[in-house]
Amino acid sequence: MQVFVSNLQEEVALDNNLIDFLVMIVQEAVKDGGYGEEAEISLVFVDDNYIRNLNLQYRGIDSPTDVLSFAMLEGESIQGGEAMLGDVVISLQTAKRQAEEYGHSFQREVAYLTIHGVLHLLGYDHQTEDERRKMRQNEEELLARLELFK
Repeated sequence: MQVFVSNLQEEVALDNNLIDFLVMIVQEAVKDGGYGEEAEISLVFVDDNYIRNLNLQYRGIDSPTDVLSFAMLEGESIQGGEAMLGDVVISLQTAKRQAEEYGHSFQREVAYLTIHGVLHLLGYDHQTEDERRKMRQNEEELLARLELFK
């Protein structure tokens, strides 16, 4: 499975150990979603200004957000062959603020946002209460398996 990582920001330090950890999280989440070695995902780290511009362009919301997912094959079934699932874009500035607000580590916050973004690429959503509950359950199960309780 290919996970392409791009760091397009300079505001928050990002070390190789964290990158390796996040790549492993992507692989676990995608494997749980039923995809194998054919899957490809891009994980993109940006600052608040960059994600604010994306949020405005694609969602009409003129403010930064924590994570955006851009699915390549939305609503389509992928059968064999290569499968570029899409891009997960995370604002590390927002992740850092949220980690402080929620009282847990930066690593845990970025891991959660990574899982959340990947689940969107796998077809999960949170528009209804039932969808939100299923998505949250999946997020928590992955966090627990990866021992990211705090």
